Amino acid sequence: MTLTVRVITPDKVVWDEQAQEVILPSTTGQLGILSNHAPLLTALDTGVMRVRPGKDWQNIAIMGGFAEVENNEVKVLVNSAELGSAINADAARQDYAQAQSKLEEANRSGDKPKQIQAGQALKKARARLQAAGVSV
Repeated sequence: MTLTVRVITPDKVVWDEQAQEVILPSTTGQLGILSNHAPLLTALDTGVMRVRPGKDWQNIAIMGGFAEVENNEVKVLVNSAELGSAINADAARQDYAQAQSKLEEANRSGDKPKQIQAGQALKKARARLQAAGVSV
């Protein structure tokens, strides 16, 4: 038995296929979903969602949202998402390095709002880099 998995952003459907297994980055940790999972509604953190439609895993960088699991259907509603296979690894590395620099700069300045913003940017850059298959 398989799961129907849909990843939906405000402007597009990023993924809409059958899968054997899904791993979600919830706000309380990683959640593994298999067929016949109990109904569930959870908040999602910025991170990498992993989907296994066959033998190989597919990575999807997601930027916060919610997931609902019910009747072998996984609906993921997120602010934005990007398939790992569509992410340019070199550009993602550069974005990650730039985000690290901005966070270090914000930490030196002591400006709390800038620190929070830079921390979120680093989290997003890390998720994109990991989804592209690069270790951080």
